[in-house]
Amino acid sequence: MNTRIKLGRRTMMLLLGLALTASAALAQSEARKTLDVYVIDVEGGNATLFVSPSGESLLMDTGNVPPGAVRDAGRIMAAVKDAHLKQIDHLIITHWHGDHFGGLAELAPQIPIKEFIDHGPNVQPGQAADDFLKNTYPQIIANAKHTVAKAGDKIRMGGVDVTVVTSAGEVIKTPLPGGGPNPYCSEYKPGDNNAEDPMSVGIFVTYGKFRTAHLGDITKNKEFDLMCPTNRLGTVDVLLGLHHGQSSSNSPVLVHALHPLVAIINDGTRKGGEPETMQTVHTSPGLVDLWQMHFSLLSGQEYTQPGMFIANTTDDPQPMPIAPITAPQPGPNTPPPPQHNGTAYWIKLSAQSDGTFTVTNARNGFSKTYNNKKAGAKAD
Repeated sequence: MNTRIKLGRRTMMLLLGLALTASAALAQSEARKTLDVYVIDVEGGNATLFVSPSGESLLMDTGNVPPGAVRDAGRIMAAVKDAHLKQIDHLIITHWHGDHFGGLAELAPQIPIKEFIDHGPNVQPGQAADDFLKNTYPQIIANAKHTVAKAGDKIRMGGVDVTVVTSAGEVIKTPLPGGGPNPYCSEYKPGDNNAEDPMSVGIFVTYGKFRTAHLGDITKNKEFDLMCPTNRLGTVDVLLGLHHGQSSSNSPVLVHALHPLVAIINDGTRKGGEPETMQTVHTSPGLVDLWQMHFSLLSGQEYTQPGMFIANTTDDPQPMPIAPITAPQPGPNTPPPPQHNGTAYWIKLSAQSDGTFTVTNARNGFSKTYNNKKAGAKAD
C-alpha cells in the first residue's frame, strides 16, 4: 500500500512537472506575437536586432571599432537580454566599415552566433577592415555557417520573410510584390560615394501585412539602380537606418517611392541627420513620424524632431543650435563628438501580422501605434 502511495505521488509529481513545463512553453509562445525590432544606440554606427514571433533572431551589424567596441557590444547584449535570446541565428555585416563590423570581436564571445552573412571581400582598402578580415574574422566564423549574400537570397526566420535585395553592388532583378513604375526617377541626381557603402547587404522584411526595409549604407547611385525605372520594392510601413541620415544617400527615388509611414534614423550627435536628408524624409508622401537615435547638431533645431521622438542625449550636454552646423572635416585635428558613454536607450518597433505596429522610445517610455492604411496613428 505504501509503495502504491509512493508511486502515485511520484506519478502525480511527474504529471504536475510536465503540466508546468507545457504551461510555461505555451505562455512563452503566447507572449510573443509580434516581430520585434531593436534599433540600438551605437553612437552613429549601426546595430539593428530583429526577433521573429518564433524567437528566431537576425542582427544587422555590431557597432564601432575600439575604443567603442566594448561599449557597443554591451549595448547589443542588453537588447539581446531584453528579447530573451540565447543565441543569434543570423548576423549580417552589411559592409566593411568600422562603425558596422567594429564590435563583432567583443560580441562573439558573449553569445553563440549560428550564421554569419556578408557581401564578400572588402573593396575599399583600409587598415582596420583589412586586418580584421585577415586575422580576426576567419577565427570568429570558423565553427559557424558563413554565407556570402547574393541579391535575391532568402533568410529563414520563423514566419518572417527576409529577402536580400542588395549585396556586393548588385540589386534584385525581379520586383517584389507591390513593385512597379517609379514616378520619382525623374528627380534623381547622382551623388559622390566611396567604394564600400554601395556594396552593403540590404534586406526587405515582411511579416503578414507589415513591411520594412534596412538597406545598410547604399548610396544615391545604388538607390537608383534598385528603384529605377522600376521600383523593385514597392512600399514599406517603416524605413530603417537611412545610412545614419547622411546626404550621400536617401534620395526621393528611394524614400518617396517607398512611401513609409515611419522612418527611424540611426544617426549620431554629429553624424547624419543632415538637412538635405531631413527635408527629403519630412516631404515624403504619407510620412507620419520620424524617430531619431540622437538629436543631430548637423540638423539643428531647424530640422530636428521633438525630443519625445529622440532616444538619446549626451553625457556632456551643450545647447542645441537653431541653425544646422557644418560637419567638421575629418582628420587628426577634428574635435571629438559630444560624449555618450553612459546609459543608452533603444527605439523598439513591435509589428503585428495585420500590419499594425508600435514604436517606443526606451528613454522616456513614449510610444505610438500606427496602422498599415497609410493614415492615422495614436500615441499611448
